[in-house]
Amino acid sequence: MKNVTIFDHPLIQHKTTIMRMKSTSNKEFRESVEEITMLMCYEALRDLPLEDVDIETPIKKTTQKMIKGKKLAVVPILRAGLGMVNGLLNLVPSAKVGHIGMYRDEETLQPHPYYCKLPADIEERLIVVVDPMLATGGSACDAIAQIKEKGGRHIKFLCLIAAPEGIEALSKAHPDVEIYCANVDECLNENGYIVPGLGDAGDRIFGTK
Repeated sequence: MKNVTIFDHPLIQHKTTIMRMKSTSNKEFRESVEEITMLMCYEALRDLPLEDVDIETPIKKTTQKMIKGKKLAVVPILRAGLGMVNGLLNLVPSAKVGHIGMYRDEETLQPHPYYCKLPADIEERLIVVVDPMLATGGSACDAIAQIKEKGGRHIKFLCLIAAPEGIEALSKAHPDVEIYCANVDECLNENGYIVPGLGDAGDRIFGTK
């Protein structure tokens, strides 16, 4: 699919393997999520607009490039998406952060929204929606629909592990959204979990199980 980027960088693959391991501690898991997000950002933010600025080095005055306007918004899908936020903010600390709360009905696997708070000028910003897992795609599709209802237009979606079913669903629902994945796994199981996956990302980030 033209709107999907799958990363094959050795550092990303190495850190993803560490993240998958059952024996990885919560601390190591959180660190891996943040580090992988940072590595993915280099490519995902390649099209940030630049402008010329006049500066003075210790040697001479010169004209160089800086990010124009710094109009970036990071929107994690709660709660697991929070683990990816610092990876982006480490690179673009001026970015504003919104939040979208979704929970999944464990019987129907359908997403249910419960919270949405976005920057007031969301329509002016490049919006990066983050969630470690793209399984059925339901939460990502609904979250992006909420952002569009609020005026958001230029949207990217970053995840660490995706199922083919989730990529297909998100691409079909929002063909204008660019999708970035560290890995695409085999499939979903009967419970809607990614195989081989890495378990529940929220539980592993926050140590709740």
